[in-house]
Amino acid sequence: MFEEASEVFDNMFKSSFPLTFIVFIPAVLILVSPLPAEAAHEFTVYRMQQYDLQGQPYGTRNSILNTEARTMEADVLSRRCVLMRLADFSFDKYQKALRQSAGAVVIMLPKNMSAMPQDVLQQFMELEPDMLTTETIVPVYFAIEDDELLSIYTQTLTSSSSQGSLSAAEVLLHTATANGFQMVTSGAQSKAISDWAITSLEWLSYGADSNGSGVSMLLELARLFSKLYTYKRTHAAYNLLFFVSGGGKFNYQGTKRWLEDNLDHTDSSLLQDNVAFVMCLDTVGNGDSLHLHVSKPPKEGTPQSSLLKELEMVISSQYPEVKFSMVHKKINLADDMLAWEHERFGIRRLPAFTLSHLPSHRSVQRSSIMDVRSVSFSRHGAGEPPSGPHVDVKRLCRNTKVVAEALARVIYNLTEKQGAPGDLQIFTEQMQVQEEQLAAVVEWLTAQPRAAQLVDKDSSVVSTLEYHLGRHLKDVKRHYVKADKRDPEFVFYDQLKQTMNAYRVKPAIFDLLLAVCIAAYLGLMYLAIQNFGVLYGIVRRLTQPKAKAH
Repeated sequence: MFEEASEVFDNMFKSSFPLTFIVFIPAVLILVSPLPAEAAHEFTVYRMQQYDLQGQPYGTRNSILNTEARTMEADVLSRRCVLMRLADFSFDKYQKALRQSAGAVVIMLPKNMSAMPQDVLQQFMELEPDMLTTETIVPVYFAIEDDELLSIYTQTLTSSSSQGSLSAAEVLLHTATANGFQMVTSGAQSKAISDWAITSLEWLSYGADSNGSGVSMLLELARLFSKLYTYKRTHAAYNLLFFVSGGGKFNYQGTKRWLEDNLDHTDSSLLQDNVAFVMCLDTVGNGDSLHLHVSKPPKEGTPQSSLLKELEMVISSQYPEVKFSMVHKKINLADDMLAWEHERFGIRRLPAFTLSHLPSHRSVQRSSIMDVRSVSFSRHGAGEPPSGPHVDVKRLCRNTKVVAEALARVIYNLTEKQGAPGDLQIFTEQMQVQEEQLAAVVEWLTAQPRAAQLVDKDSSVVSTLEYHLGRHLKDVKRHYVKADKRDPEFVFYDQLKQTMNAYRVKPAIFDLLLAVCIAAYLGLMYLAIQNFGVLYGIVRRLTQPKAKAH
């Protein structure tokens, strides 16, 4: 029987050699091929901002990712997706990944920012402006950590860091047997948004203190003064205009275009000669200090000088724990970005200033993704505030009272010269500032991202603000700002939020070694079958029982 099988195989391989591969190779591949790629995890990523402002590109310029994951401990990062945790992030590591032409960078953010050390958050906030102002071809993503993503990072870290002290053969074996992850995004290449408008009112842009606190204070001031202006006998000699603008992080484009529409494109406007002063509210939700930022010190006897004095009077007599000062900074038209919003009004020769608890416009808290709503103090020691910028509702309420009292003393002429005591409080009892109302507005504003690209004319944020203002004010209008199609001052891009898949795969060298093993196996099988008769004879001689000698 074995002799007949040997002849059959011998004739088949000699007469039809290609039939061998048709019959045997598919069978071998089916037997030795690995299981199909398994999706290890699917998670949401947020791409770093991408926009053009006055022809200057900012942020990351790419959004497509399909490459293998590595950590910073790997020797080679070229064309790899580099995973970095926020706790281990540094600008040197970030620049190293860019210099080595990494395929992408994914920065993993913890779910609870308050658990991060203050120095880590401060370092990252200081690096954010540099990351944004540097034009980066490599796509940069942010992801919120979860258990599966941390598991992927841990396995990738083990694979990346265990190769440094091994020999070449051990590295080759380790690389061939280790599990890797292929990171793939589901979106397409980013493109400019053609039909978009800034509404005058980065998925991670919640802007709690900057400038959710300012909007919350403005809405509360509108509610308070609407009660006084309801009756003729309590109506002041001044009219109040409440203005909420968009595009503040983009050089105050909403304010700029609104001023152009009201000063350049109309024959008559209330803004021409009747503006006593413009007070901008920015980052007023924390701290025990208030700073009045001005481009030109107010002259004695002007309404803005009166407001400055009344702010000092109210703070010194009613809130002595608050430190108040005036900060003078001239407008620098050579800068790409203006320092404060009041400079937009100052350029048009309107007296304006900005009230903030920050002493300088260069504070990193004004443009950080770490600027989120305050978290519970349960994870902190008694009296210890959370790490990073946040909104303290009690301080926001106190600052709102300061502004309301000082503003009322000016517009009702209740100044110290008129004999009004410094501790006179106008907004008391039923007219007092409602802390619960402020907390609810802050909570609502910080519950959703408000990046300019996301707040279009149909946004619920805009319609809710319009409804809230309409309850207390008359003649509430909504204005839209669109970029000039021929020479746009700003251009926004899509694909800011994407889904990333991490597939568990073997490295490319594993396929090469597998192919070598398959070829060696098939070669041995081919030689064995070609010489089946010889092998059969050897096996028969080895297995044949020896004859007993008599």
